[in-house]
Amino acid sequence: MIKVRNFKEIPYDELEALNLEAKSEFMARVSDDALREKYLRYLNDEPQLKAVTVCFSDVEGRFHMLDYDKKFLLRSHDNLSFDGSAIHGFSQQRESDLYLSIDWGSFRWLPSDIFGPGKVMVFALVRGKNGEAYADDTRGLLKEYCAKLYEEKLEAMVAFEIEGFLFSGINAEQNFQADHGFDFVSDGGYFHTLPKTPLKLFIDHFAEAQRALAFENEKDHPEVAPSQFELNYRYSDALIACDQAQLYKLLARQIALMNGYTASFLPKPVLHVNGSGMHTNMSILRNGINLMHDPNGEAQFSDFGWRAIDKILAAANDFCLIANSSVNAYRRLDPKFEAPNAIRVSSSDRSAMIRIPAGNAKTARFELRSVAPDTNPYLLIYTLLQLAINDGPAIKASERKREDHLLPSDIYEALKCFRESTRMREMLGSGLQEKFADLKEIVAARSPKLLGNRIKRGEIVFHHEVSNQSLWMDF
Repeated sequence: MIKVRNFKEIPYDELEALNLEAKSEFMARVSDDALREKYLRYLNDEPQLKAVTVCFSDVEGRFHMLDYDKKFLLRSHDNLSFDGSAIHGFSQQRESDLYLSIDWGSFRWLPSDIFGPGKVMVFALVRGKNGEAYADDTRGLLKEYCAKLYEEKLEAMVAFEIEGFLFSGINAEQNFQADHGFDFVSDGGYFHTLPKTPLKLFIDHFAEAQRALAFENEKDHPEVAPSQFELNYRYSDALIACDQAQLYKLLARQIALMNGYTASFLPKPVLHVNGSGMHTNMSILRNGINLMHDPNGEAQFSDFGWRAIDKILAAANDFCLIANSSVNAYRRLDPKFEAPNAIRVSSSDRSAMIRIPAGNAKTARFELRSVAPDTNPYLLIYTLLQLAINDGPAIKASERKREDHLLPSDIYEALKCFRESTRMREMLGSGLQEKFADLKEIVAARSPKLLGNRIKRGEIVFHHEVSNQSLWMDF
């Protein structure tokens, strides 16, 4: 029988080798020009490729994808326009045209069983009509800042630990009803869910896809709450780490959909069980040497590392809205469920917003635990780097472990702190600060002001990763 479609399908082991090589070239700082030439030549010479998936994220961190026909992209890769007014929080209708500039260092080959055969993926930077960097492109902000740091021989290494839930049914979030809630696919628990349960089969497929996309897996397991999962992977360059956070959620959602489930990254979709976090591990290197480590320092942490932590703690309320950017996120900061809501640091107490894991000259880092999985990773890491590296207010060493300072208890308090913060205005610019706060306030207005002891439909369906035009028009 003649094969009607003859598009490229690459085995997982070959995908991993190709993607590891692409990742290593980015880490080695191969020039953008060289990478563009390499991948354009590859696309031109590979007849079995049909499309290139071009990705970007909006101000709130929602992930967007466009598939370009390969032949069209080869002709027009330097002039890819899209309607910015169609993206929530981007440009106005009167100035809607925006452009995508391909970041060739993000080129990845895709698992065909998840994305379809004959496709590759790249991330893009958003540009204005004259080719200038778009002010609200947070990935672009982070990339530019990391390039500036690299000129100063500094690099940030980041690892995210992202938790999520697997629920029964497709579009379980969009169909959420407060009187019913979500249905778990598994009642198994931490470390002892049986191998062939739906949750464990989902995790296994997810881990295979991660490995193929060069995440460099470390471990995976069900989490404490029923139907909760977490897959850990190796730390990486800050920009790659944020791209991988977006891909992590994309993979989870697509694999869940293929099996009739919903993968959810709402911070607290079910009351009375642990919520989901995105613990953020960061170290900063100069000339390849970890600046966080000092074998003779307190907790084997350096003065530089402690100073970075002190500045982050001092700004905890200011950037809480960035780390916890939804109404639902403040349910997770409930101290009854190991909530990391205390503005302090500890090596063991999990209620502290910052933990210092045991480390050595290679692995020394701080772990910011008060981050929800629905955060915009680019905006978060950009903010943390600015706080950690640049001069700014810092708490005193004597205040690092006090227990009476807590993060905002609801999004309205977080909004107030964020809007009034001159530090955030200096770092983000007044335009981005105002736009981000306005977007968060619009969503908050669609849910009752008091959280109460029942999850409301508004905080789910108007969430920035859940809502669609139909839901918004129904309000």
